[in-house]
Amino acid sequence: MSAHCMLTGARPGFGNRISHSHRRTSRRFDPNIQRKRYWLPGEGRHVRLTLSARAVKTVDVIGVEAAVARIRARGVKV
Repeated sequence: MSAHCMLTGARPGFGNRISHSHRRTSRRFDPNIQRKRYWLPGEGRHVRLTLSARAVKTVDVIGVEAAVARIRARGVKV
């Protein structure tokens, strides 16, 4: 599964692991990505969205119809 959110566009961040001796090696900060299935009443079907945990809370607040409209406005196919 790709580590990016369909709604917020959250993607992995990159940085360094720093050991006790202060040697630096590359690391990756992945967003908390979940696959959620929502009923889309306007289209009479379910949609499966790849969302970050923050975006799941956003969908709870604004509703699935508005969230899907925002995702489509970003140019992502739903």
